[in-house]
Amino acid sequence: MPIYKLLEIILGHLISMKYIKYLFLTFLLSYLPASFGQVASVAVAANMKDAFAEINTAFKATGKPDLRVVYGSSGNFTAQIMNGAPFNLFISADEQFPLELYKNGKTVDQGMVYAIGKIAMITKNSSGIKLVNDKAELARAIAKANKVAIAKPELAPYGKAAVEYMKAEGLWDLAKDKLVFGDNISVATMYVSTGAADIGFTALSLAQSPELAKLTNYLVVNDKLYEPIKQRMVVIKGAPQEAADLYQFIQTPKAKEILVKYGYAVPK
Repeated sequence: MPIYKLLEIILGHLISMKYIKYLFLTFLLSYLPASFGQVASVAVAANMKDAFAEINTAFKATGKPDLRVVYGSSGNFTAQIMNGAPFNLFISADEQFPLELYKNGKTVDQGMVYAIGKIAMITKNSSGIKLVNDKAELARAIAKANKVAIAKPELAPYGKAAVEYMKAEGLWDLAKDKLVFGDNISVATMYVSTGAADIGFTALSLAQSPELAKLTNYLVVNDKLYEPIKQRMVVIKGAPQEAADLYQFIQTPKAKEILVKYGYAVPK
């Protein structure tokens, strides 16, 4: 609903004199920013936080306006968009959730895969646990850990991939009773960085961040042991031009260069 219509309805209840209502509404609208309600709103999967921040900076450097950016889990964003949340562009951590929105008529098209992610195991430096790329050593590390942090598999593709990996590597039985779940990959990662969990699974892009590297060390796990994390983005119907412009920008060589820098593979 346009903002002026909403204001008119509200004022209609508060002010009974038609002329005063008109004057007050005109005055109020004259002081609203011309762009009110038109700022593009972008839902970004938590694993993309650092990479997207740099992409967004490069996007704005081309003369584009500020965007409203919200980070979270792909599953939660999907539920919110299905229920009318005013997001204009959804940058997901997988393919399933954007395609679900497309099938339900929420997007302009099927969108496209913009990156392929990888998972990594991390442990806090002070835990005394070392991560070595050897099944027996990883089993010992998990046995020693107090808790193992992952993102909720039903909401976050990186959590789902972590479960697939542990089962394929034969670590599931050791880890399953120690699991603590974050709503998204950033929360799961925070559990490790704060010491709430000795070991966790995160996105390689987050594990490589300078802030996290001061507190933790990481191991890139065998990506043949979980389904490829193909990350898709979609434009939501009715999106302003800025959202479509960002969608196109993420497909440029500049944006792809940033994604590769943060540990993602990109479509050719």
